[in-house]
Amino acid sequence: MRWLGGRESDNVDDRRGSGGGGLIVGGGIGTVVIAVIVMLLGGDPSEVLNQRSANQATSQAPSDPQADDEAAHFTRKVLASTEDVWTKLFAEQGSQYRKPVLVMFRGVTSSGCGTAQEAMGPFYCPVDQKVYIDLSFYDELAKRFQAPGDFAMSYVVAHEIGHHVQKLLGIMDKTDALRQRMSEREYNRVSVRLELQADFFAGVWAHHAQGQSISIDENDVESALTAANAIGDDKIQEETQGRVVPDAFTHGTSAQRVYWFKKGLKTGDLTQGDTFNSREDANL
Repeated sequence: MRWLGGRESDNVDDRRGSGGGGLIVGGGIGTVVIAVIVMLLGGDPSEVLNQRSANQATSQAPSDPQADDEAAHFTRKVLASTEDVWTKLFAEQGSQYRKPVLVMFRGVTSSGCGTAQEAMGPFYCPVDQKVYIDLSFYDELAKRFQAPGDFAMSYVVAHEIGHHVQKLLGIMDKTDALRQRMSEREYNRVSVRLELQADFFAGVWAHHAQGQSISIDENDVESALTAANAIGDDKIQEETQGRVVPDAFTHGTSAQRVYWFKKGLKTGDLTQGDTFNSREDANL
């Protein structure tokens, strides 16, 4: 992927030099990282989580505050590109896009949705409408998910911004209201559709950014699809549990995630992203 000039966003709260009420959204990239780490370590999930939480709570920020500045500059550029694309798309619909703040941190920080930790991966908090990312996740993406490359990293940010778009469109509030009236199994199905739509929105961003702020080729797309494929519920469950339990899905299968990202990338058309009522991916 090549950047065609472009600016860096100023809507960033950089907390990398410091340590330290709602539902965290964005498990498509975020909370499933925990499952992958458990899989690789071959341990019990609760033990791994407790140990990582304890380590993060007591760890100090790296002595060199500029250690991941390259990733920080890159993230600012991706964020700026999403701002440009979504501002234009919202304006075309006669509305205004409210730019979210992206919080960069190391290890642990606070959010409107509770404590943010490295083990959670990137996530969107609908309470404060901010995206949180520990930049070390990019290393996880390359080493653990086997999805290196700039475009795979861009997909991570674009997916979380997709959740912000859902919040602005009122989609997230509607699905959250359903939570109170549904069983866990029923709501898991809603959560799947929410995550798949965020993947679609990530594809929409890439469609409109192509030729404007970025230039992508087939290899770039493959790197993003590798990331999407690696974090499907079916693959995570099979590798951590040895079996697939569809009723427990909250993010969709690998094939579904790839399908919706590719559809957004191909069409760039928001009207084609109603993942809640579409069943075109039912056999994936």
